[in-house]
Amino acid sequence: MEENSPHISIIVVNYNVKEYLANLLRSLEKAKQEFNLEIFVVDNASVDGSKEYIPSAFPSITYIYNEENLGFGKANNQAIKLASGSYTLLI
Repeated sequence: MEENSPHISIIVVNYNVKEYLANLLRSLEKAKQEFNLEIFVVDNASVDGSKEYIPSAFPSITYIYNEENLGFGKANNQAIKLASGSYTLLI
């Protein structure tokens, strides 16, 4: 594994749970001190302000916004295609 390669790719699917997601992302930011993480958030057409808030509050994540709710499986697959970590964690 290359030194700069992510240890873990973390994929989070969001649908209208902005506050829970923000809490999770804050916790993951703390974990980055010990691990090289790449974080993906796939948003399934949330209408709770997630689209506006999450990318601006957490600019280091990769944010994918879907215009419709594609479901948990399809949303995970979108990010899995981009993931480059040695391990992948689906949340």
